[in-house]
Amino acid sequence: MFNVLDVSKWHLNPYQILTLGFAVLILAGTFLLMLPLSSRSGQILPFIDALFTATSAACVTGLVVVDTGNYFSLFGQLVLICLIQIGGLGIMTMTTLMAVILGRRIQLSNRLLIQESLNQLTYQGVVRLVLYVIKSTLLIEFIGGSVLALRFAADYGWAGVYYGYWHAVSAFCNAGFDVFGGTEIFRYIDDPVVSLGIPVMIILGGMGFSVLSDIWQNRHWQRISVQSKVVLSMSGLLLFVGTVVIFILEYTNEATVGSLSLGGKVLASFFQSTTARTAGYQMFNNGSLSEASLLFMLLLMFIGASPGSTGGGIKTSTFAVIAASIWSLVRGKPEVTLFKRSVDPQLIAKSLALFFIAATMIFVVTMYLCVSEQLPMIRVAFEVVSAFATVGLSTGITPTLSAGGKFILVLMMLIGRVGIFTFAMAIALQGRKKGQLRHPQGKFTIG
Repeated sequence: MFNVLDVSKWHLNPYQILTLGFAVLILAGTFLLMLPLSSRSGQILPFIDALFTATSAACVTGLVVVDTGNYFSLFGQLVLICLIQIGGLGIMTMTTLMAVILGRRIQLSNRLLIQESLNQLTYQGVVRLVLYVIKSTLLIEFIGGSVLALRFAADYGWAGVYYGYWHAVSAFCNAGFDVFGGTEIFRYIDDPVVSLGIPVMIILGGMGFSVLSDIWQNRHWQRISVQSKVVLSMSGLLLFVGTVVIFILEYTNEATVGSLSLGGKVLASFFQSTTARTAGYQMFNNGSLSEASLLFMLLLMFIGASPGSTGGGIKTSTFAVIAASIWSLVRGKPEVTLFKRSVDPQLIAKSLALFFIAATMIFVVTMYLCVSEQLPMIRVAFEVVSAFATVGLSTGITPTLSAGGKFILVLMMLIGRVGIFTFAMAIALQGRKKGQLRHPQGKFTIG
């Protein structure tokens, strides 16, 4: 079964297989969500809405066109949580697990696929990492789900147990779906168990499995890798700055956190700062946020989570490399360093390219949707960045988009989940040419 994904048999490169895997998962989810069994009323969900919802779940985004809790039946909700779990862990992670269970030998071509899927530097030890991913995921989701289940059970009885574990999976996978229905989750805006429990799950899922493994094995700042130090430092900085800025900007906004106590304001601001990075959970109507807050959250969403995690965005390490490059340039230093280690110039170039391509793509799509949907620019940009960064936060305009607008966001979510370079290499008509001639160096002025 695992050999079906063998690159040599399918004559596809790893990028095409990974993208195709997500496309197949999305289509399967689409048809399952269109079944009358998936809705409470027995209605058939229109294809574009089912496609959008399945993509949002498989790409762990959280944008919705129908209310998850009120529209979908238990079967539909279970389809969604399966899409979220598979999409969050990755196609190759789940396929590798099946191969291990069946006792199949994992070939080199498949190890290369796993390496690309988990964003690792080498294929050595990737199978061991996959098994760690599965074990740690189940453990974290069980612990987090148990805490939430106990809290929700106090309000909803046995249904609260279901809510607890369902939302633990959604939070750890940075999906942002909730099955309470309507604005029921808003009641927990200043509840410490929920407002801290869900963000902890989001943070752990957004760090990246290799970082979690490194921390667990070494357990000392001096012994962990530079990658882990960059991820931890950037994540901590963004969480702190995000909490402070949102707290200040929304302090007097009665429609968001203004009516809460001081402690409630801090909890809500921390929750919003965390979820804005990639998760998509919301404890109040994001359409009520000030434009300054929306603009700031655009930046948080654009940066996103860390490499090899369940989250999206350009990633914290990419942002750190670019920031370090600018800092070195300003100081006139010939070498870019992070934690006393030099950064490969090719990595700097790749980071800048990723930043530029992502920003350009968001700009073009935002401009197109502003014309086609006739909606305010800041709200359209918020939705587009949320889709690309697989965040799922919305100002409420997603259900009102045309079929064309929804399909554009479907593509943005897919590109954001598999990665810009992976998607680009998947649709490339030909590989790299060897032995290309080098041109004479030209002299240019910039700035």
